[in-house]
Amino acid sequence: MVFNRRAHFEDAEDTPSNPVISEPLGDIIARRYSRRGFLKGMSYGGLGVAAIGSMNPLTAAIANGAGSAGRFAFDEIAHGVDTTHHVAEGYDADVLIRWGDPLFTDAPAFDPQRQSADAQERQFGYNNDYIGFVPLNGNPDHGLLVVNHEYTNEELMFPGLPGPLDEHDFTGLTRELAEIEQAAHGLSVVEIKRQNGKWQYLTDSQYNRRLTPRSTEMAISGPAAGDALMQTNADPSGRSVIGTLNNCAGGNTPWGTVLTCEENIHYYFMGDTSGHPNVALLERYGIPAMGYAWGRYDDRFDIAKEPNESNRFGWVVEVDPLDPTSTPVKRTAMGRFKHEGAASVISSDGRLVVYMGDDQRFDYLYKFVTRDAVDTANPAANRDLLDHGTLYVARFSADGQVEWLPLIHGEGPLTADNGFASQAEVLIKTRLAGDALGATPMDRPEDVEANPETGRVYVMLTNNNKREPDQVDAANPRPDNTFGHIIEIATENGDHATTRDGWEILVKCGDPDKAEVGAMWNPATSENGWFAAPDNCAVDHRGRLWVTTDQGSNWAKSGTADGVWALETQGERRGTGKMFFRVPLGAEMCGPCFSPDDSALFVAVQHPASDGTQAFPGREERRSSFEDPASRWPDFKDGMPPRPSVVVITRQGGGSIG
Repeated sequence: MVFNRRAHFEDAEDTPSNPVISEPLGDIIARRYSRRGFLKGMSYGGLGVAAIGSMNPLTAAIANGAGSAGRFAFDEIAHGVDTTHHVAEGYDADVLIRWGDPLFTDAPAFDPQRQSADAQERQFGYNNDYIGFVPLNGNPDHGLLVVNHEYTNEELMFPGLPGPLDEHDFTGLTRELAEIEQAAHGLSVVEIKRQNGKWQYLTDSQYNRRLTPRSTEMAISGPAAGDALMQTNADPSGRSVIGTLNNCAGGNTPWGTVLTCEENIHYYFMGDTSGHPNVALLERYGIPAMGYAWGRYDDRFDIAKEPNESNRFGWVVEVDPLDPTSTPVKRTAMGRFKHEGAASVISSDGRLVVYMGDDQRFDYLYKFVTRDAVDTANPAANRDLLDHGTLYVARFSADGQVEWLPLIHGEGPLTADNGFASQAEVLIKTRLAGDALGATPMDRPEDVEANPETGRVYVMLTNNNKREPDQVDAANPRPDNTFGHIIEIATENGDHATTRDGWEILVKCGDPDKAEVGAMWNPATSENGWFAAPDNCAVDHRGRLWVTTDQGSNWAKSGTADGVWALETQGERRGTGKMFFRVPLGAEMCGPCFSPDDSALFVAVQHPASDGTQAFPGREERRSSFEDPASRWPDFKDGMPPRPSVVVITRQGGGSIG
């Protein structure tokens, strides 16, 4: 087959590694949920009170809040697909920083024909995903962006690759190109400032930094640090590792650090599993997926040569952007899986709670609750807060309750007899521990965000086209779920540390006018207000929910590109979407992040000209490549490839977004 990095990733995500199959609950679903046809002619809020809200604590969210006018004041844009981006009328969407832009005054200018690993380590990385904003001196117009660089598309990055490449062949991917790919991964920290009404990034900043899997040393802390399964030839202590991989979403902490999350780590490893001491563990994490050639040139990515190296990835990493000399720390108490994000909220008792999704079909939703309270007056006192606490995995029941099950060694099935010799092993084998506890296999749980004003939590479930009719359950109600859904969890009085909460499905995504899709939206949703494959989300400082999407090549099924939607969560318009921004052909929408005063929305346009481009008219016989990309966004210059970029959206004339 023709090798395409993004297509390979989609295929790997499409292949569940979880052997657990949930019980059929079709009859329950039929009683609890209805298609849009049933919703027409009545208010969504009315249905919630009469049919849904009585089953859990969410009634208030439906009955209260904004009226029919809604909380979002902008004219939405239309569905569609083309080679550039679009934003709602009255707003500007400016490219702030692009792949290859120099981060330092002495960094080389980007030259796609003459790339090098050393140059890339001083330039903005590839495939920007999560964006975290850390204000400087409390100024909403001046701060640091911390940006993840999830992965690389070699067919769009490098000129002259022989092709088409066969899967796992890697012809032409030399040591030099592999090192450039490593240098393009990781994170960028960059200082930005609004000047003369426009945001700019600064190259003379003392804070600017690149962190990469090629050269950045990181510490390993928490219960798994030093464990035998974390030890390698290069690091017999099991407490230090070079770099971070496949950084997807993340979160900001109340003390000014940023949590960056390692997701699809399995792609980076190759090698023979025969004779490996932990084959079952490798299989549960999909290792090796052989998505990169790195193992040819770097022994640590060959599992036959370094059997434990893969155990050192799949963690949440804490980064201090305000100290460019600091060592990032992998916080093992928070568990090892394919972390999409790590959104934190302070619970009513003062402890920090971090919500996390394991982004694969049939995997789980987690939360981590710190042992100690956050010291809001002394940020330095929270330095090791994330090393002590309890990790929980979610089990959803059909009565509208979610139970949080603790992953504690020695409790229940998490014993040495069942393959968990210590708390370190429980955390290194988090997925296997979740299996043992009977957690609910979900439809790709991605970003999870809490609304601190309401105590409600929003879980993005992107899709699961592998779920069969006899595998549906209350929290995952559709077989062949191509378009995804969003779950809302309600805590009691903002107590995010509780072990039992209420839950409800907020929307079932896809086109509501196609009965076979089984979508569920407020009937006030316009023909452009529905979306598919919710991925990342953000709650602005007025408590409103914004959702970004990642359909992959499935945009050809929905007929529209990915983008940003505002989504009502309260009042008569609860469950109503409204389209705000649209990405160019083949791109994914990532990283929504508001400035502290909501006057700027930063978004990451990832892998433009990549996904499903041969479904675009005129591209049927041409795969997107460096020499012939489906779009040259954002530069639109001959010879310049498409460049993943951070875009900043502002309101013309000033004011809050939306």
